[in-house]
Amino acid sequence: MKFRPSISATLLILISMLNGCATAIPNVTTVKTAGRQVEFALSKHDTTPVVFENGLGGTFDWWEEVYPAIAGDATALVYNRAGYGNSEQVEASRDGRHIVEELRDLLASQSLAPPYILVGHSLGGLYMQWYARHYPQEVAGLILVDSTHPAQLKGPGAIENWPIWVRWIFGVMMSATANRELAALDPTGDEVLAAPAFTGAPVIVLSAAQPLADTSELAIDANQKRKDIARLHPGAMQRWVDSGHAIPLEEPESVISAIREVLSTARPISGEPNTGTGAP
Repeated sequence: MKFRPSISATLLILISMLNGCATAIPNVTTVKTAGRQVEFALSKHDTTPVVFENGLGGTFDWWEEVYPAIAGDATALVYNRAGYGNSEQVEASRDGRHIVEELRDLLASQSLAPPYILVGHSLGGLYMQWYARHYPQEVAGLILVDSTHPAQLKGPGAIENWPIWVRWIFGVMMSATANRELAALDPTGDEVLAAPAFTGAPVIVLSAAQPLADTSELAIDANQKRKDIARLHPGAMQRWVDSGHAIPLEEPESVISAIREVLSTARPISGEPNTGTGAP
């Protein structure tokens, strides 16, 4: 019988992982772009660039089982958002719009021209959905790894429906930056849903097949949204992975395989340079 974690157990596991990683990402460096220091690792090969985005509270260590395998023969970039690792904090809102523009600035600073294959885990998946819907001409493929649903915190999933102790743990153990991102999740999700669906390039949705065991409304809602996310992306391929939420660490080969699949078919879309910050 498979272990089916409760929503409380899952949160505790994730928080402990967020606070216990030691980096195994090779060739990490920092660069000053748009007036702030950004920590990242980059490999350059003659391929479509693969760009990784971390989840809420997470650093690029979450990709330590995935990034090296891809970086060995493909252009790949993994980085820490503002306020994580050695990346400087910023005063700007921590919503999807600002985070995507900061990522585009970093990509431009490293002379990485689009289109990109975007890979996002958890909340990072929501940011990559924002990117793909607002800059579709810059995206050659989208891989969502147990991604946050744009309406994740609506309905039964609203924060006020979380157990009091879970809210307390988030308030105490999560960084100020993570809490700012969490507070901006709803506006980010609203902007994702308001924009045209991303079409014209592969979309692979990797979903955790180990459901939450709770029978609470919160857990049922989370499981339903996990199933629903592929519907938001016409033509998407949804694959259920024998894993909990931490797919990049528990079942990294599923992510590596999806990336290689998209890399094998990726073709340039526009050839237009990414000029960094700018309204979509």
